[in-house]
Amino acid sequence: MSPTYDVVVIGLGGMGSAAAHHLSARGARVLGLEKFGPVHDRGSSHGGSRITRQSYFEDPAYVPLLLRAYELYEELERATGQEIAVLCGGLMVGRPDSRPVAGSLRSARAWDLPHEVLDAAAIRRRFPTLTPGDDEVGLFEAKAGLLRPENTVAAHLRLADRQGADLRFDEPMTHWEPYRDGVRVHTAAHTYTAGRLVICPGAWAPRLLADVGVQVTVERQVMYWFRPAGGIEPFRPERHPVYIWEDAAGVQVYGFPAIDGPDGGAKVAFFRRESAPTTPETIDRTVREEEIRAMAEQVSGLLPDLPVTFLKAATCMYSTTADEHFVIAPHPAHPESVTVACGFSGHGFKFVPVVGEILADLALTGSTAHPIGLFDPARFAAR
Repeated sequence: MSPTYDVVVIGLGGMGSAAAHHLSARGARVLGLEKFGPVHDRGSSHGGSRITRQSYFEDPAYVPLLLRAYELYEELERATGQEIAVLCGGLMVGRPDSRPVAGSLRSARAWDLPHEVLDAAAIRRRFPTLTPGDDEVGLFEAKAGLLRPENTVAAHLRLADRQGADLRFDEPMTHWEPYRDGVRVHTAAHTYTAGRLVICPGAWAPRLLADVGVQVTVERQVMYWFRPAGGIEPFRPERHPVYIWEDAAGVQVYGFPAIDGPDGGAKVAFFRRESAPTTPETIDRTVREEEIRAMAEQVSGLLPDLPVTFLKAATCMYSTTADEHFVIAPHPAHPESVTVACGFSGHGFKFVPVVGEILADLALTGSTAHPIGLFDPARFAAR
């Protein structure tokens, strides 16, 4: 039988790589198991960029976690030399009662976060790439920006490896079971024993965490890159913010500045465009012409110069709970030995470093000082 570890981490994407880092930094003997290779593109931690922001329209309860995440981004950059965060500013655009605007304003006021509220004319003056309607406004947050997901995962893995974690790729877990005072974890190649287990399954949650009592729906999402008319200069991060725009019909799109040079274009996507539930094994990774046209037509309402030349597209997956809030908690049936993190519902990546810290707390001490009551899976049983 393979050596005994303090903690086995299942899944080494965004959350799992961060957990492996924080656990090994505290001296734990860590085994990390990953179904694919390091920094892969088969899950939800790829695509070159993710929005980060503090005036959080989803719920003000997230803000303390974001403030800590920002501190940890900086620590990660200092420790590895990787570019993690590009704080180019962010604009939430829509009618005053739209969710991105009203919700962000609520969080900004609740936590006294620096922000500006701009009318349509002010938005057009400051950011000429954007053409909101006269009935639209924007909440601008200077501390918003983007994260580099591949760099973030690579940096956490590098630190975990440096700190002595045993990271094994292309070795998926087949199953686990309680064993003595801990767990026994099986793969096709080995059986491992450990005192604690941390499961960060991403889109594999419906299979690996079916016994947690949380329904997680896997959704196919598409990211698009376009070359703007006239080139990328007006879309560089010094001049163009990240943005989330909700139109009068409630359709949301989000996008980024041009961060990858003249041939990289600028990335845009629908947020949670309706699609049939899928699985990691059956997801359709072909992006069709009608999808590209729909994206171009939608984004042209705010950025008419952007969707001129289509460059590429890529798919990823959202793993969504019924209320679109996370699940981070001890396993209901095995609270002493197993911790779970899943259901990040399309808005979790900005929390990666602080989720890693929380998972290390829960695995090693059974509790955390971070406010995670919103993420208790028991909330679904009470319905």
